Amino acid sequence: MPIGPDGWFEGGKTIKVEGGIKARSKRGRIGEEWWSRRFIDILEGICDKGRLDRGRRYARAGQVLNLDLEPGQVHARVQGSRTEPYQIEINIPRYDEEAWARVERSLAGQAVFRAKLLAGEMPTQIVAVFDELGLPLFPAEFDMRCSCPDWGFPCKHLSAVLYLLAEAFDDDPFLVLAWRGRSRDELLGALRGAAVDDEPVDPLHVPDAPLRLADFYSSGTSLARLKELPGGPAAPPELLLRVLDPPPVRVRHIPLVDLLRPVYRELGEDDQPS
Repeated sequence: MPIGPDGWFEGGKTIKVEGGIKARSKRGRIGEEWWSRRFIDILEGICDKGRLDRGRRYARAGQVLNLDLEPGQVHARVQGSRTEPYQIEINIPRYDEEAWARVERSLAGQAVFRAKLLAGEMPTQIVAVFDELGLPLFPAEFDMRCSCPDWGFPCKHLSAVLYLLAEAFDDDPFLVLAWRGRSRDELLGALRGAAVDDEPVDPLHVPDAPLRLADFYSSGTSLARLKELPGGPAAPPELLLRVLDPPPVRVRHIPLVDLLRPVYRELGEDDQPS
C-alpha cells in the first residue's frame, strides 16, 4: 500500500468513466443557495481541507457513478483507481413521526414560513425553528464510510459525494428535509392541511353585489373620486401557480411549477412602472 509524503494513501491512476455525475461548478466554490452553503460550511469546518480539495476535483471529473438519498442515508458509488467502484454510505439521524409533527406544528403556526414553503422556497429562519425544537436541520457531524483503503476523514471519494450532495440541495432544497425523514409531499400536505383549517381567503373570490335597476346606468361613484380611491394590494405574479393544481411534470427531478415560479416573478417585475 503506497503512502505519499503527506501520509495519504496513494493508489494507482484513477480510472476515468463516461456518464458519471459531474459537478456543474468548474472552479471556485460549490453550492449557490444559502442552504447548500450552510452544508458546505459545516463540511469545511470538520473535514480535512486537502481531502476536500481532491474530492472537488473528483466531483468535477465525473467520478461519482450514482448518488441516492433516502431518509437518514445517502448511498453512492465512486470510481477510483481500482476496477471495482468504491461503495459510499453517509448517515445522519432520521427524525421520527413525533419529531416531525412538532416541526410541522411550528412551521404551520407562522404564516410566512408556511407561505414560503408552499411556494417552493426555503426561508432562512427555518434553521432557527428546528434549533428551538432541539432538532437541528443540518447535522454537526456525519457517520461516513467508504470501501477504499484510505484511512483519511473524509477520503476524496466521500468528499466528492458530499460536494455533489450540496449541488443536489441547490436543485431541490426539500432534499435537506427529506434526508431528515420528511418528503416534500408529506411536509407540504401537512402545511396545506393547516391552511385549510385556518380557512384562508380565496384570492380569486369576487363578492356578489345586489343589482338595483335604478342604479343600472349610474356609475355609483363620481368620476372625481375615482382617482382618489386607493388601489387594492397587487396580486402576486405567480398567483395562478398557487391556485391551480400543479402539473405532474418534473425537469431534472424538480417540479415544473418550481421552475416557472421565478419566471413569473421576473415578468411581474418587468411590468412594474419605472
